[in-house]
Parts: sequence; structure tokens; C-alpha cells
Amino acid sequence: MSALASLVRAYGRMADRNEVPPFGYSTERIGFVISLDADGVPSGIPSDLRTQEGRKVLGRPLAVPQAVKRTSGKAANFLWDKTAYVLGVTAGEGKRTAEEHAFFVEQHRDWLAGTDDEGLVALLRFLDWWRPEEFDALGWPADMKDENVVFALERERLDRYLHDRPAARNVWAGRLGATGATRAACLVTGEHGPVARLHPSIKGVWGAQTAGASIVSFNLEAFTSYDHEQGDNAPVSEAAAFAYTTALNRFLERGSRHRLQIGDASTVFWAEADDPQAATDAEDLFAAAFAEGVDENAASERVRAVLDAIRNGRPVADIAPGLPADVRFYVLGLSPNAARLSVRFYFEGDFGEIGRRWLEHVARLRVVPPPQETAPSMWRMLIETATLRRSENIQPNLAGEWLRAILAGAPYPLTLLSTLIMRMRADHDVNAMRVAILKSVLIRNFGMEVPVALDPTFDDPGYLLGRLFAVYEQVQSAALGGINATIKDKFYGAASAQPRKVFHLLESGSANHLSKLGKQKPGLRVVLEKQIGSIMEVMSPADDPFPASLPDRSQALFGLGYHHQRNEFYRKADKPAAEEARA
Repeated sequence: MSALASLVRAYGRMADRNEVPPFGYSTERIGFVISLDADGVPSGIPSDLRTQEGRKVLGRPLAVPQAVKRTSGKAANFLWDKTAYVLGVTAGEGKRTAEEHAFFVEQHRDWLAGTDDEGLVALLRFLDWWRPEEFDALGWPADMKDENVVFALERERLDRYLHDRPAARNVWAGRLGATGATRAACLVTGEHGPVARLHPSIKGVWGAQTAGASIVSFNLEAFTSYDHEQGDNAPVSEAAAFAYTTALNRFLERGSRHRLQIGDASTVFWAEADDPQAATDAEDLFAAAFAEGVDENAASERVRAVLDAIRNGRPVADIAPGLPADVRFYVLGLSPNAARLSVRFYFEGDFGEIGRRWLEHVARLRVVPPPQETAPSMWRMLIETATLRRSENIQPNLAGEWLRAILAGAPYPLTLLSTLIMRMRADHDVNAMRVAILKSVLIRNFGMEVPVALDPTFDDPGYLLGRLFAVYEQVQSAALGGINATIKDKFYGAASAQPRKVFHLLESGSANHLSKLGKQKPGLRVVLEKQIGSIMEVMSPADDPFPASLPDRSQALFGLGYHHQRNEFYRKADKPAAEEARA
């Protein structure tokens, strides 16, 4: 099933639960309501519908006649709009505000001609009476400018707005049915109906235009075929276009439980099941596994239990024994591309299978000693690949490719391997999280058997050289005491990529440090010399133990060997590494 088709189905389920507006309506943030008497005169100061959300003051979400899609021309919304159109006032320069207001008035006179509804007649009288100068004369608040406004009769102000009146709904329904659009078979639903010339805007994608952007659009002749114009090139019915955009906008709303930010991809997810509660449970489980920065202290007991179960490697059936086997799950990643949206990735599958693949991913990350987060979120892992660990420096395509690989059980992107190696060479930070990710790539992409904990018998040259490098560093630290920078800070990049250029120098320096250590702590010198000797014995005696260069896979194992050996010096003496690996 395509992404648009699955979104249409999601809209249908939400419409059955009255969670989304009906066809022809959209949820918009409305700042003020203007109350009118029957003669069209405003009744007092407009009512402020806005609320404080964090540092921002935002309008109240209301279902209103569907917003028009504005480009460079003028277009008016039905019975609501921003103040530039409705009142002819704006906080900015407003070079064409007068034209926009005149257009709004002209359109409503045309749309409402012949009506005898009290509320709609009151609006027409208001538009005839209103002059932009009245805004200041009536003392209306300055922060009302550029907000969206609706109308209501004063006696109905608390119960319904003008656009909710039956007569207004009938006028709007007539306008929807009189678009004159081409009729064709819809590519999404297969049903015949009027084709959407322009698809509604999608809002809430990080980095996209605040006015919204489109997944489907045709705005140049190069994109057209057989002289078709705009939406006729890929016929999607008006009903289907409305359904998929409404569902997607709902998922992308601020505070939605259906969205995650993974790199530059605004990611939405939803589940489909016969039992609505089962779908909700599946969505909660997915969010618990992938969400950025879940606060376990503030999270519910159920979410904490899920996280603990995932970290312990328990199967999905044990984590959620009541979850049916027929839950379908959908994940869609979107990123901005000028006025359009790019589909970064789309995945559909059985939720039980997705859970199994996620647990396999967590198992591949196991390393001793472990990172602080043994089941880290995608963001926590991706931030390790970014320069200065800043979200904006995460490679654009990496997030989507990696998530898709995890969900589909496919090989990880190889850029993950090269990027982490480059970061460790640049900033010399060989931490448990980076090593765990490198280990998971080696297992998933190359089928390698990589040790979880320190393995003295593992004879890969990169792993052995990483261990040796860690011992040389320990020798230096033991001999010189507290120093600000060790050989890792100066030589890690070169040692992991071109060992022959560095290790002979490190070997010479280590001999001097061991000589000094023999005078201070002869017992420790013996221990360290034995560790160096045990590593050198595993290396091939016939060849130069220090190769001219190491391929990426061996450089990754260099980091793993360094991590294992370095932390072996700090491991509790009463807990062997093998025991930690089994824990």
C-alpha cells in the first residue's frame, strides 16, 4: 500500500472517532472572534481565543471551511481569514492590504448573494459598514492584527460560529460541488471523482515553509504531460487529497504523539488494527523505543516497563502480551525541499516483525562496558555522528536510511561506518556508544563475529592494534602520572589508519616509560609488559605486526579493541569481562 493510500485509511478511522474535520474543512488556529448584532454592527471588543503555549501565544484550533492555497495571487477563505483580508488592517507595510480586503468583500457578496440566513446577512451588513479606520476608532487590540478571525452572532457567541450555521454549511457544500474539476479515476483510491487541481498544504515539517508545503505539485511546464495542468498530471481525487493531507497535518501537529524528529526527517508513525486500543499500544511501544529523550522519571509506569523490557532483550510478545498479531504499522519520514516535501523514507509492516527487528538491533549494540543508554533513541545514536554533536550537523540522508534499515532488517548505510571512524579520528573520543554502533555495523553488514567484551583470542589486526594502543597509553599514564593529554589525543587518528607510521614511535616511547616505571612501580611494569607480550604473541610473527594501512572494518575494530582494553584497567577485579558480557 502506498503512503498516500495508508494515510487516507488513517483519515477514515480518525473521522469515525470525530478526531478530524469532515471533508471540506480544516483545523486552523483562530486568534479572535468578532461578535455581530443582527444589523451587522460589532458587539464590543473581539474575543481573544488565544492561549499561552510555552513562550508563544497561539490561536485556538478550530474546524473551519478548508483554507485556500495561496501563491502569488489573491484568494479569500470562506467566513474566516487573517485581518488583512477580513478587516483590511495589518501590522506590516501592507502594500496590497486594501486590494485583499476588497477581494474578500467582493467574494463574500458573490458567495452569499440571495441568502436570508440571519447570521450571514449580518456578515454582509458588517462588510458594507466596515472601514479599516474603524479598527483604531473602536479601540480593538493591536495584537489582533494578522491573526485569523471568525465571526459569530452575539447571542450565539459561546455556542457556535457563523461557519457552523446550517445555512453556511450548505453554501460551502455547494461551493465544494461546483469546482468544475476534471473527473477521473483516483490514483490513490481507484474511485472516480473530481480531481484535485492543487493539494492542500502540509504544515509542521521541520525546516519547511511555515505556510506549508506539498508532496504532490506541478508548477512548471517541464513537470506536465499531454498538456495536462497541475493536478491533472497525477489525478488524485479532491476527497483523497483532503484525506491524506488532513491525516498528515494531524500527525504533524505540535505535541502530537505520532511524530518524532529523526535527524532532518520529520517522522510520523501510526498503526492500524481491528482493536483501536491495540493500535494505540503499538504506537506507544514504538514511541518508547525511538522517541528522543524519553524522561523516565516523568514517564508513565507503563513506558518505563517497556523500556526496561527492551533493554533486557525480551521479545515483543512478552513486552505486550495482549497485542494482537495483525497490527499493521506505518512510518513516514519527510524533509523539506524548497516549497515541496521529500519523502525521505516510508515503511509498512507487521508490528511484531518490526519489534523483533528492533530487538535484534539492540542486541547488536551490546558492548562491555556498555554505554549509559543500553537501548538508545535514534537521536542519541545519530548525535554521535555529528560534528560537535550538534543536531544540525547530522548528515541529511543518514537518519532516514538507518531507520529504514533497522525497520526493514536491511544492511545499515555504510556512511555510518565511515562517518563514525572519521569522527573518532577527528575528536579522539572513543566512547561506548560509538563503539557499540560500529560493532552493530560490522555484524549486520559484514556478518562478522565481533566480541562483546574483551577477547584475548580475537586475532583481527585492527582489534589487536587497538588493544596494544590502549596498553601503551596506560604505560604512559602510569609512568608520567596525571597528564593533560595522552598518546590518544595526539596519535589515535594516525595509529588507527596507518599503524606503521606511528607504532614504531609508540613502541620506542613505551620502552622509555616502562624503564621509568620500573624504578617507581616494578610490579606494575611487569604486569604491563606481560600484557604487551600477550598481544604481540597473537599477531602474525611472519609479517610486520604494524601494517601500512587498515581498511574501514579494521579501523572500527581498532576502536573496539581500544575500548575493551582501556576499560579493562578500570573494571572491578571481582567481575570478569566474560561475566559482564553474559549479564
